[in-house]
Amino acid sequence: MKLNELAQSPEAKRKKIVGRGPGSGRGKTATRGQKGQKSRSGASIPAWFQGGQTPLYRRVPKRGFKNTKFRTEFATINLSDLNKFFNDGDIVTPEVLKEKGIIKKQLCGVKVLGNGELEKKLTIKANRFSSSAVTKIESAGGKAEVI
Repeated sequence: MKLNELAQSPEAKRKKIVGRGPGSGRGKTATRGQKGQKSRSGASIPAWFQGGQTPLYRRVPKRGFKNTKFRTEFATINLSDLNKFFNDGDIVTPEVLKEKGIIKKQLCGVKVLGNGELEKKLTIKANRFSSSAVTKIESAGGKAEVI
């Protein structure tokens, strides 16, 4: 292998150097054009900027109501999950669910949903229950207690 037989790797492609005098072909204004905000150093304009015009997000009328700051959000769990983690006759509380890692956060409380079948007799203490969950728990011989 000789030096003239070596091929240049595509990663080694050299970056174009700008702003090194008029003889370089990309000197003087360094491909920035004449004058204006974008030709100055440190110019960074956000994508949503509309040249001083009132931006679209302020021109569009705002409608509706958002309650995100004060909404009540529950950690949810399905009956099918309770089958996997608990034995017959156990008492299920939000603290036990958190200890076993079934729910990550309690948020405003725990809500039990009726997805799946419950085959074990459990006493479940939670903040909320769906109506289908209550009927399935009671049909399995368990109790649904609201905290």
